[in-house]
Amino acid sequence: MKQLTNMNVQIVSDKLAGGQAGFNVFQQAIANGAKVLGLATGSTPVTIYEQLVASDLDFSQLTSVNLDEYVGLNADHPQSYHYFMQHHLFNQKPFANSYVPDGSNLDATAATHEYDQIIAENPIDLQLLGLGQNGHIGFNEPGTDPKSTTHKVALTSSTIAANARFFDDADEVPRYAYSMGIGSILQAKQILIVAYGEAKAAAVAAMIQGPVTPDVPASYLQTHPNVHVILDEAAASQLH
Repeated sequence: MKQLTNMNVQIVSDKLAGGQAGFNVFQQAIANGAKVLGLATGSTPVTIYEQLVASDLDFSQLTSVNLDEYVGLNADHPQSYHYFMQHHLFNQKPFANSYVPDGSNLDATAATHEYDQIIAENPIDLQLLGLGQNGHIGFNEPGTDPKSTTHKVALTSSTIAANARFFDDADEVPRYAYSMGIGSILQAKQILIVAYGEAKAAAVAAMIQGPVTPDVPASYLQTHPNVHVILDEAAASQLH
């Protein structure tokens, strides 16, 4: 494992090996007493969740806190992140408490304040993250205030277009999301960020070896004392 800046960087052969490596991080954190796990959605963490589901780890005394959720989708909507987590993890491995931002609450001030309270009452021991091609983490796009807490985010046109394939009608595609802020994420005691594929290589290099800048939200992870990075060889290809 390479030590680059303050980050432990682990390079694996593929997503399946990444899933095993990510599982090992979760297993060790729980063995060390972690009680609150910060979770993420998207294709990147799926192999980790598969390993967690297949394991004998027991989450029934633990709490999960998710990064984000689309505004305007109920928890039972098949494209909601709440539904994603039920399908990939919670149905098979229930937690004592599982929190996802309330996308059905259209009062952004109330919804984000409520989630900040949840995070304050359940300090995150291990936070799992994916990495966007532009360096975003959660829905924190370039330019986001590094001290930000949970907030309402206007989705980029590219994100809206990419999501359109999941909906029968383009008008149904969410335009906004609630997301933990960069400041919220950096409060976690340990952070695990995972990236696969050549399309992520430039963002990976900027995150680890570039300047700390709002232009690359993930670069703020350089300021955190306990970050574990899992990459496949393609995602690591621009590191030097």
